[in-house]
Amino acid sequence: MQVQALRGVTLQVRKGEMVAVMGPSGCGKTTLLNCFSGLDEFDSGTVLVAGHDIAHMPDDRKTEFRAREMGFVFQTYNLLPVLTAVENVELPLIVSGTRPRVAREMALAALERVGLRDRAHQRPAQLSGGQRQRVTIARALVNHPSIVWADEPTGALDSQTAREIMDLFVELNAAEQQTCVIVTHDPKVAACCHRTIQMADGLIVREDSREAMQAVAALGGGE
Repeated sequence: MQVQALRGVTLQVRKGEMVAVMGPSGCGKTTLLNCFSGLDEFDSGTVLVAGHDIAHMPDDRKTEFRAREMGFVFQTYNLLPVLTAVENVELPLIVSGTRPRVAREMALAALERVGLRDRAHQRPAQLSGGQRQRVTIARALVNHPSIVWADEPTGALDSQTAREIMDLFVELNAAEQQTCVIVTHDPKVAACCHRTIQMADGLIVREDSREAMQAVAALGGGE
């Protein structure tokens, strides 16, 4: 049986904007993120990132484009346990052909931006959950990408650490105009973004302002 995960979705994200995507489980949030970032194939439509249509890129070019123009932050961190923090951060640079010496300098600078320069040579097992997520954010930002995709970036964190991670996202967005799309179930996370896209059954059904989501978060509301 064929299932339509997404149906006629149209979304524009402006440069320097933070957009949250919310909706019940199974509504298509992660599929939307994966299609927009080129991780999943889709049957029809166009996805433009920095003026490039990733839908029609060959796989090798798409991989290189993602490494150069996109950053990824996941709930499960996706850090390689055998590598140190700085080695994990420099991976996208190595994939995109940056010389190792330059990649190391850029990775250390990215760790500095998230407050973890002093943990550069520790492995993920030696770091707390919040520190691991900061390493993931440093890796996402190291190549100064056009856009960062984040899938439940605070889902595995306690409430205090989640606030710290979102404060970091907001700070980086304000300082560097970093564009971010964040899938979340948490109204407090959405309240940090400029606007929130609400999804249901593979469709975008509503758009909420930051002020609206701040009111929902203040009331302790859910999805």
